[in-house]
Formats: sequence, C-alpha cells, structure tokens
Amino acid sequence: MHMCSNFKMICTSALLRFKFLITDEEITQESLYELNDELIDKLIPKVGPRLTFKQKLKQLKEEQNINQETVNLSVQEQKEAPDIDQVLASTSDKGKRRFEHPDESSKLQPPAKRQRSSQPRPYLEAIVLSDVKNIMKFVHARLHEKDKLSAFLKKKIRDLETDKRELVGVFGKTGAGKSSLINAIIEEKNLLPSGSVSACTSVMIKVEANMQGSKYEADIEFITPEEWKDELWSSHQFIGDNEDCEMDVDNDYHDISEKFSALYGEEWKGKSFEDLMDGKYFREIPEFPQSRRKILSCESAEELSAECVKYTRSDSKQGEGNEGKKWFWPLVKCVTVRLPNNPFLQHVTLVDLPGNGDRNKCRDQMWKGIVGDCSTVWIVTEINRATSEKEAWEILDSVSSLIGNGGECQQIHFICTKSDLLDDSDDLSSADFHDLLTERNVQAKDAIKIEFNKQSKIKKHFTDDTFKVFTVSSKEFLKENYLSPEDTEITKLQRFLQDLNDCHSETVNYVKGAHGILSLIQGANSRGVGKNGGAFYNLPKCVVENGGIYKPKKGKPINLNMKLASCLIDSIGAEFRKTFPNEVTCGAFNGVIKTFSLDIDSLIEKYKNAELQLRFLKTEEENIKARLSRIIQKQKKNVYSSLTETIENIMEEGYKKALAFTGEGMLYNMRETIENHVHSKKDMFEQAKNTMLEKLHDLMVYVLETLEKTMKESIGLSFKAGECLLPDVSTELEMVKKYYDQLVGTPDDEISLTL
Repeated sequence: MHMCSNFKMICTSALLRFKFLITDEEITQESLYELNDELIDKLIPKVGPRLTFKQKLKQLKEEQNINQETVNLSVQEQKEAPDIDQVLASTSDKGKRRFEHPDESSKLQPPAKRQRSSQPRPYLEAIVLSDVKNIMKFVHARLHEKDKLSAFLKKKIRDLETDKRELVGVFGKTGAGKSSLINAIIEEKNLLPSGSVSACTSVMIKVEANMQGSKYEADIEFITPEEWKDELWSSHQFIGDNEDCEMDVDNDYHDISEKFSALYGEEWKGKSFEDLMDGKYFREIPEFPQSRRKILSCESAEELSAECVKYTRSDSKQGEGNEGKKWFWPLVKCVTVRLPNNPFLQHVTLVDLPGNGDRNKCRDQMWKGIVGDCSTVWIVTEINRATSEKEAWEILDSVSSLIGNGGECQQIHFICTKSDLLDDSDDLSSADFHDLLTERNVQAKDAIKIEFNKQSKIKKHFTDDTFKVFTVSSKEFLKENYLSPEDTEITKLQRFLQDLNDCHSETVNYVKGAHGILSLIQGANSRGVGKNGGAFYNLPKCVVENGGIYKPKKGKPINLNMKLASCLIDSIGAEFRKTFPNEVTCGAFNGVIKTFSLDIDSLIEKYKNAELQLRFLKTEEENIKARLSRIIQKQKKNVYSSLTETIENIMEEGYKKALAFTGEGMLYNMRETIENHVHSKKDMFEQAKNTMLEKLHDLMVYVLETLEKTMKESIGLSFKAGECLLPDVSTELEMVKKYYDQLVGTPDDEISLTL
C-alpha cells in the first residue's frame, strides 16, 4: 500500500523522460521537493527539458500527496473498522445493507465480500500503467527508423496501446427490470430511468467507464438525415396503402404514429415526408442535420439521466404536463453512457438491447454487430413469469444463431428479477421470509433449467455449462430489509464483471508487452545483433420490401432467407461449434492455435546467452496467438453468416419481381413469383456451401501466412547479426521487469512498487 517506500524508483520513472540521472548520493526525496525555480534553471539550462521537468515534478508532488492521503485514509479506516471485509460487505451485524452517509445514497456502497483479485487495485494499476507508458514513450523517442529493427520496435511499442472491451448484452421486455438491474450492479441507482410502466427504452444504450475524466457523459449517435428521410418515405407509403384498413393498437400503424408523434407532435398528420424534413423540426438538435454526435456532460448520474431521457425513451403519456415536449429517440442510433471511476466497467461495456433489432437498416446492422460481439448475454425476466413468459425465451431463440455459432457468446445468464416478491409475506419473521424465499428461488432455477433443455434450437449452439440462472432483487439490494446483498445474487453478477475486467487487464497486457520489447532491445545491444530482417394483407408485402426480412415490434421476426438456409445451418451446427468454440479455454480452430508453441522456455534453458531475445519471442508468440484468436472469432461470424447472405443475395431478384404486383391477386402472384424463383435457383444451396468453404479456406490460409510471416520477421530481426543503433535500456528493462514480476508473479499480494 505504501506507494513511496522506494523513492528512487519513482524519481527515476519521472525523470527518464528528460535524461536526468539520479543516484542515491546525488538526490533524495526531500531535496527533490525542495528544488525551486532558480535551482532548476541552473540544473537544466535548456528551456524545453526544463519546462518538462517542472511539469513532471509538479505531477510527482501531486501523486505523493494523493498517496499520503490514501495511506492516511487506510489507517483511519482500519481504526474505525478493524475487519476490512465487513466494510466491503456493506452490511450490518444482521446482514442488512447500510449507507455511510445520506448524501451519498445515489452512489451505492462497495459490493459484498469478494475473493481477492489477482490484479492490483484500480488506482495502483493506473499508476503502474502510467509509469510504464511513460517509459515506453521515452524509449520510442530514442529509437530512430534508419534500420528495419528500429522501425519494427517502434511499431511494436505503438501496438501496445490496443485494448479489447468485453461486451455484455442485456435483453428483456419492457417492465422486466433491466434498467433497475443495471443500476444496482454498477452501483448508480439513478443512472437509467426505471419504474414507469408507460415508458420504455427505445434505443440501444451502452454503459461503460469514463477513463478520461471525472464527469458523467453521454455520447449520442444519430442516424443520418438521408436515413430518416427514407424512413419517412416508406412509412408514408405504408400509411397510404392502408388508409381503408382497420388498425388496432398492436399494428404497425400504431408504431409509426407513436414514433412520428414523439418527434413532431400532431403536426405530422397530413404533411408530406418532404415537409417533415424541414430544418425547423431539428433546431434543438443541430448535430442531427450535420451528422455529428451530441455529447452531454454532467456532474451526477441523476443529472445525466434527466438530460438523456428524451434521447432514449418513449412515453405514451404525452399529456399530463408533457404537452409540446419533444422526444428525439426516433432519430437516435445509439447512446453511450460513460461513468467516472467505475471498477465494474473498466474493460467491460453493458449494452441494453432491443429484442429483435430494428426496422431501420443502419440501426439493425449496428444491433447485429453488437449482438455478435457479446461474450456474455443476460436475459432478464420477472421470476414469477420466468418459465411461462414466452417473450424472454423467444428473444433467446431469435438471437441464438447470432450469438452462438454466428457470434462470440461464451455464457448465457438467465436473470430472474423481483425475487423478493412473495405473497402474504408481511406477517413472516425475518428467518421464515428468508427460508421461504430461498426455497422459491431454488425451485425457480430448477424449472428454468428444465425449460432450457426443451429449447432445441438454442441447444444447438450452447451446452448446459454455458447456461446459468440468477435470482436477484434490485430493490432489496438498494435498501435495508430482510435480505443481505448476497441473498439477491447481485453481488455474484458484480463478481462476474470484476472477473471479466481482471481477465482483460490493460495494465498486465501492456507491461508484459513492454517487458518483451525492452528485452529484445537490450538483448540486441548485448550481443551486437540486428540490422536486417403489419396487417395480414400487408405482411407479405412488408417481407418482400425488406428483402425477405420482417421485424415486428412484438413477436417473432420473419426471415425467409434464414428459413431457406436452415437445412444447411442445422447440418453444420454441431461441427461448426466444435471447430470454432466460443469458450476461451477451448481455443480457436478447435484448440490448434492454443497448442502451437516454439517451446521458448526449453530454448532459454539451453541458450542462456540469448535469453533476452528469446523472452521477447515468447511474448511475440503469446501476442500473435491472442491476435489470431481474436481474428478467428471475428471472421468465423462472417463464415457462418455467409450461408444466409449468399441465399439473400440470390433471392433479391425474386423479391424485386414480386414487389411489382399490386391490386387483386397480389398475394397469390407474389407467392407464386417467389416460389418459381426458388425453384429456378436450386443451385443457390450449392453456391452457399461453396462460398462458406471458400471463406473457411481463406481464413485458414490467412492464419498460416500471418503466423509464419510474423514469427519469421520477429526471429529474423532478433537474431540477425550486424550493426545496429539501439539505445541502452538496461534501467528501463529492470524497472519494467520489476513491475511485470509483481503483476503476474505474486497474484495474491498487492503491488509494493519497490525496486
């Protein structure tokens, strides 16, 4: 915990940037802080380095103050609460949740007791990462590009910046408690609006950490004006074709009316789509006509929530004080909400998703991309309806191919909300209430697992091991009642997110890569190597108009192309999942990439004089295997979807022909035309198969060529003898090695930051 136990290391790290050598005899912690402007001017006569030194010295003093405050706070906490695990649990002796201060109720308390993480705490990680990044910037600046090895090393340093975020997709119907669940898990109870039965989330919302500042921010991405114009035109066409039809509230007409009324009020009725593109309707959002993003920045979650609501929600109660109020969600493509200093979202993004995508093409494409990229999917439903509620299972069924063989999903979490609701519970004692609740939750979990085993389509993509059930109560997690936070299982989901963060620690990955690069530089120096090297009548028309796809607001989507491809898809399902498992432990290409190895450890034992270069090659091998695994995960989605896409392209001509029919006999003529087109294109299934095989072959060739090229280049540049002009990085190598050893070598201990 004590960050400055060895001040020489911190000083060296700060002063490396301007080549200022420090030894124990020349400077101490006290004397460094005593340097004034006059002394600094004498020590560093050049203006540039002098200004840099002053800036870094100021930062160092601030870090020292923060570190001292942290130590003082830690000591004070230990005095007030001898058992730190009790503090983390945020519970009383009776297992009830507490708040430290009423003014802090919007920012919830830390989660219940967790197992010790193998990573350092976030503020320690930030300091380590900042230090090592500064070291690598300094090394990067000292490298020229006069030879291939130096250019290669500069690129490797730049490549260290890449960091992958884990996506967790959250599905569930309106009123299931998605917003409350997310608020409770990330411990921001006022972030996403919840509790209104008349309002629902209407757009995709991403929730992630703000790593650049201390504000609550929302990044609002709009659809383009051209896309909105197309949507207006197609909606007017639909309304015109159905003027004489009776429409009920569940019909497409109601959806169009709701969308237009939100943005235009009642003015849209009777106006042409050209009139509705008038700039006066978009004065409050000048970013939309200019195809720019809108950024909102607030001091609190509650303030940001109030600012965001008109961009994310639909509200059927347009009256009751809302007269004339505009809702801009029909124009929004996606909203990314960023929270400051949230430990659960450091490398994780939660995405609140609509169940069946969107009719708008650009929104639907984004939806498909995000769904396919989710490593985990949460299906949220009320516990009393978990097995009988069709919509939750329909959502999972409709996305199973997108997240399974066509995606990256490794786990499905079926989350039952409102688990605290029991009939006639008012007269129960705390113990009886707890026992009855536990029994009901166990029964619900068993029933859901039985229901999962009945889902034949879903089971083609996922095994029992990937399916887990949680029972939660966001309400009980937020207030003092019979239940402890552990009983609601919210804390289990928090631990899951924390584990995702730990597995993708930017600090460990960056420091490991930096250590390998510095090893190569110093090894090359020591050996002198390196120079070269709608209504029923309109339903078919809607399907045909959208290329064989129809996405109703409620109910199952229709996809003729996927139906045609279903025989091919079903025939390869099991083998495809075996070849391209989503589970990280299995490894890409049925584990082949994972098993590849140059056996560097045995080479190090045999060739001690080349240890530094070999250590670099070991990190290179790990990096290329990780990169290829990510590439394979991305490309396998294209391979899998190629069956449907090939058939979709071949069917396009038939849909266009069918769309030409109008009037009496339209339905018969459309169906007849599509059937004839299918029969005339019987070879499309063979084409789809061949396209998939070609993509598989191309992926195999790419993997082999990339692996061979990368490792040949790394090996060649590492060991090819010749003159080189590389800087001495022995000091930097020693520092980064210390960091790396402490990050991965002692997982149960906190970083001591000593040299």
